[in-house]
Amino acid sequence: MVRLLGRPGNRSPRRPGGLRAPRAHDRAHRAHEHAARLTPLKSSDRHEAGRSRPGPLAGLRSALSGRSVAGQVFVLQVVIVLLLVVAAVVALLLQVRHDTTQEARNRSLAVAETFANAPGTSAALSSPNPTAVLQPRAEEARKTAKVDFIVVMNTEGIRYTHPKPNRIGKKFVGTIAPALAGNTVIEEINGTIGRLVQAVVPVKAPDGKVVGLVSAGITTEHVGGAADRQLPLVLAAAGAGLALATAGTALVSRRLLRQTHGLGPGEMTRMYEHHDAVLHSVREGVIILGGDGDLLLANDEAHRLLDLPPDAERRHVSELGLPPDMAALLASGRIATDEVHLVGDRLLAVNQRPTDLEGGPSGSVATLRDSTELRALSGKAEVARERLTLLYDAGLGVGTSLDVTRTAEELAELAVPRFADFATVDLYDAVLSGQEPEAGNGLRRAAFSGIRKDAPLYPVGEQIRFVESAPQAYSLSTGQAVLEPHLDDAPGWLAQDLERTTQVVEYGIHSLITVPVRAGSLVLGVVNFLRSDKPEPFDAEELALAEELVTRAAVSIDNARRYTREHSMAVTLQRSLLPRKLPEQSNLDIAYRYLPAQAGVGGDWFDVLPLSGARVALVVGDVVGHGLHAAATMGRLRTAVHNFSALDLPPDELLGLLDELVGRIDQDETTEGGSAPITGATCLYAIYDPVSRQCTIARAGHPPPALIRPDGSVDFPDVPAGPPLGLGGLPFETADLELEEGSRLVLYTDGLVEDRERDIDAGLEMLRSALARAGESPEDTCRAVLDARSSSRASDDIALIVARTRALGPGQVAQWDVPVDPAAVAEVRALVTRQLAEWDLEELTFTTELILSELVTNAIRYGSGPIRVRMLRDRSLICEVFDASSTSPHLRYAAMTDEGGRGLFLVAQLAERWGTRYTPTGKVIWAEQPLP
Repeated sequence: MVRLLGRPGNRSPRRPGGLRAPRAHDRAHRAHEHAARLTPLKSSDRHEAGRSRPGPLAGLRSALSGRSVAGQVFVLQVVIVLLLVVAAVVALLLQVRHDTTQEARNRSLAVAETFANAPGTSAALSSPNPTAVLQPRAEEARKTAKVDFIVVMNTEGIRYTHPKPNRIGKKFVGTIAPALAGNTVIEEINGTIGRLVQAVVPVKAPDGKVVGLVSAGITTEHVGGAADRQLPLVLAAAGAGLALATAGTALVSRRLLRQTHGLGPGEMTRMYEHHDAVLHSVREGVIILGGDGDLLLANDEAHRLLDLPPDAERRHVSELGLPPDMAALLASGRIATDEVHLVGDRLLAVNQRPTDLEGGPSGSVATLRDSTELRALSGKAEVARERLTLLYDAGLGVGTSLDVTRTAEELAELAVPRFADFATVDLYDAVLSGQEPEAGNGLRRAAFSGIRKDAPLYPVGEQIRFVESAPQAYSLSTGQAVLEPHLDDAPGWLAQDLERTTQVVEYGIHSLITVPVRAGSLVLGVVNFLRSDKPEPFDAEELALAEELVTRAAVSIDNARRYTREHSMAVTLQRSLLPRKLPEQSNLDIAYRYLPAQAGVGGDWFDVLPLSGARVALVVGDVVGHGLHAAATMGRLRTAVHNFSALDLPPDELLGLLDELVGRIDQDETTEGGSAPITGATCLYAIYDPVSRQCTIARAGHPPPALIRPDGSVDFPDVPAGPPLGLGGLPFETADLELEEGSRLVLYTDGLVEDRERDIDAGLEMLRSALARAGESPEDTCRAVLDARSSSRASDDIALIVARTRALGPGQVAQWDVPVDPAAVAEVRALVTRQLAEWDLEELTFTTELILSELVTNAIRYGSGPIRVRMLRDRSLICEVFDASSTSPHLRYAAMTDEGGRGLFLVAQLAERWGTRYTPTGKVIWAEQPLP
């Protein structure tokens, strides 16, 4: 304690004015006197203090009593030793258990492999009686290897050997599948003889084939025994540790009692509690005050922080020249925690506690801490934290969508009001459309955000051209940020637009930071941060923060620009591949809609194809995947459908050819640039015949069509689904629907009825409800279906086509059966002449008679009966000749010496179109002539 109180002769440094500070040991002496005065020793304590040195038995009794420090240390040592013993025993048991299991696994595996590979084992398994040969060997090996069993079994798990003969011939209990595959199995199971480890290995013939299995096992209780030998040693070490702890504690207790002259811990605490507060809180000021407000003690740090006079002790705090609030706090003695008070030019954090809370003397103890620099550093740290938070939020909140304008808006909204009072984003027009910017072109204001909406700045959407002296022009040309701390003194900025810039300054906007939006070597635009309410101008640190903020946002803006470009290219390609207008035909009133996906163009398409005989084909399809690849593949499939439909094939046959085409596309595609090849497509193909009002439909993995009948009822006809295109190997089926005139057939792709928020069943039900409420026209139907969608942003392409049916009435159709007789041609010509007269088409009599004469003559000469002639009056005059033959005529040039071969040539010259289509009972030769 002498070292703690200080050596005599050491002097404190002089105070200003030539006065010497009180010596530390003098203050400690006064504090000791004060402590003695506040907490006098009892007579029994003084008597104890004068006792002679204690003997060793007294030290041991003190140690073992548990009330002294030595006794508490002894109890702690006993607890530690016991914990170490328990940990050692647990670790020993775990290690023994692990070693036992490992030894059992190794021994069982070694015995099983040795017996399996032993000479004669493989041959014995193939003998007539494997048990007679292997049982003696297995028992002998088991006893020699000291395992519990060796079992030989066949590949079905039937035992040939076992220590218990009554179990021979029964099924082995364990896992044998890996061993049958040539591997080794080691497992732990609970068997009839206890917990055991068994290994199963294959027995292989010379050619490598597994002909049997060998299993060896041993119970874990038969392995080990190290714990019984090591546990006494651990317990003996624990006893020795306890003995050493007891002896050491007794020696320490004796020495402590001798050094403290017999004083107990309570007396020592009361004597030196004030000394500890003064001498050990060297980095804080400590003052002790009495119950009447007198200053009893102040350390050197307290003198420095409060600028106390040298004779401050024993004086009331109100006489020390302290600020009133500080003096009132110290005089009150109330509890204070980190209260900040201004004393001179310092901010002091004051903590004060009364000393009589637990029956002690009246008074209080206060500690003082200079927090001036800490407050300044804390403010800087808070600013840095806010800026880091701003950058972190920019990484999360800017670029949430792949839309250039929305990304610019997110940047402006993030900056206001956390960084600036107003923020604007100006981008080149080419950037907004997804293209690379061209220097020299004007910019367009893409986003604005501010604390108020009435600022006299350029509005969103206005095109801006910055003069050469403007900070924005400098940023665009050099790619560097510009700081204009005082706009009223920035002639380059003021020259941009004298009227508007004057209004901006009068509005109160006084400081500007302009940062270019750079993506690599491209400058996409500029971002302007403006300040009005905060009087301080932007500084260099805030300029660096603005550059970092815009740099992070520029990546998202450039990504959105690139996506916009790719999306526009894909949409352009896809729209160029879709029909720009529907072909002319008069038997279906058609309306359609096509909506590309917002997140990526897909491969949906539709088509309307006029066929022979006034028939019309409707087709919708969907290519798996998105992007340019899907759009290009869609164009290939649409072209293929056009070509196949020219052959007048039934829907199922056309889908079969399309399926083969998609399969070949999949085989030819290779993965390039990380894009997967097309893996298939779906399609629905329907042919409507206005004469019979029959619609033949086939679909390949496509959603079913919807049918609105003339009475307004809606249903989904049962059309066989068929596999998607590209799978191959499975036929497609058709469904024949008889449609009343005025029925509406609705074809669509899955983007209309299915998305991530709902399954296809819910989508079909929503479609049914929308169709039931739709108007009668196809246009009204399309509008009602799209208005009923739950989301305006399509996650997948949507193709929708609505066709209202018409029928060719009896007055537009004429047909006759023709005998298989060349003389019947003249009668056909007469009937044709009469019918054309009824239709007021006498101008076509000569050409029609010539066409039908040639076609009927060919049918009689080269075909087979029955033969039928049909004429249709539609947008054109259609002549058809049916016969039961499957042979098709071919157009050729007849030689000069040929007697025939010129009839079809004449038909081709006279008709606008002609061709052949096949039916289940034969073929049809048809020709079309335009109406006059």
